[in-house]
Amino acid sequence: MSILVVGSVAFDSIQTPSGSVENCLGGAATHFALAASYFTDVRVIAVVGKDFTEEHEAVFTRRGIDTRGIEHADGLSFHWTGSYVNNLNEAQTLGTDLNVFQTFEPKIPESYKDSEYLFLANIDPVLQGRVRSQMSNVRMVCGDTMNYWIADHAANLAKVLRELDVLLINDGEVRMLAGDRNLVVAANKVLTMGPKTLIVKHGEYGATAFFGDRSFGSGIRAVHPFRAPALPLAEVVDPTGAGDSFAGGFYGYLASQPELTPAVFRAAMFYGGVMGSFAVERFGTERLQDVTREEIDERFKLFKEISHLEYSSS
Repeated sequence: MSILVVGSVAFDSIQTPSGSVENCLGGAATHFALAASYFTDVRVIAVVGKDFTEEHEAVFTRRGIDTRGIEHADGLSFHWTGSYVNNLNEAQTLGTDLNVFQTFEPKIPESYKDSEYLFLANIDPVLQGRVRSQMSNVRMVCGDTMNYWIADHAANLAKVLRELDVLLINDGEVRMLAGDRNLVVAANKVLTMGPKTLIVKHGEYGATAFFGDRSFGSGIRAVHPFRAPALPLAEVVDPTGAGDSFAGGFYGYLASQPELTPAVFRAAMFYGGVMGSFAVERFGTERLQDVTREEIDERFKLFKEISHLEYSSS
């Protein structure tokens, strides 16, 4: 099964207690694609500038990621500068240069139209909606958003939410979207806005899945929320892209399975946590580029052990 991801391919300059880097490869679509590529075929739609070289593109192609949808434009690529020196759990944005991303208009190659899964990374909901309308035959569509779109583009975002099978955002964004501080109440409100399933990221504390009546096919009883813990790590070098890497592991695993059951969703939550835990071990995408499938499966077993979870139930 193939996933089409639409989002940003960017360069990041990052400061953390472990050090600093300049212009390392990043972006939501980059982290997502690399994480998902360990489970299934991935295609990317994004825009980059003249500073995106063959060496950068090779980061994708070495993982078998289809880059024909990456547009090369005049100018510089999207660049973000941030610091985690004061708080590893919250980035301080020092600079955002949209550059060619400011006029990004996703163009879907004809060869991508048969993608079975669609991931709408954190971009303008107007663009998300345009892509979704052109991919009406996908088996599942998952989307991300952020506080800026929730606060200032609510009407356009509401249209996108009605078209999603899965919404994947953090707990602060869930509360903001629903206008309620209680996470359970807020999650249920969000499910009434359109998504069949809501995945809530809690950063270093893991993630929670909330299922609606339409999450699974007929014959499957109502499913209670499921909480997957995060793996305790001795050192976090760079949290940038952890959430997008979680999304790639989660959605990549879903796309690799012939049937989507509650047990498959639970396993996908753990694979999401696995990929997020690898992503933070080095700056940028460095760790995601060289992790092995054996390491991924070994860490998945560790996640199961610390949660005492078995997957025999439906």
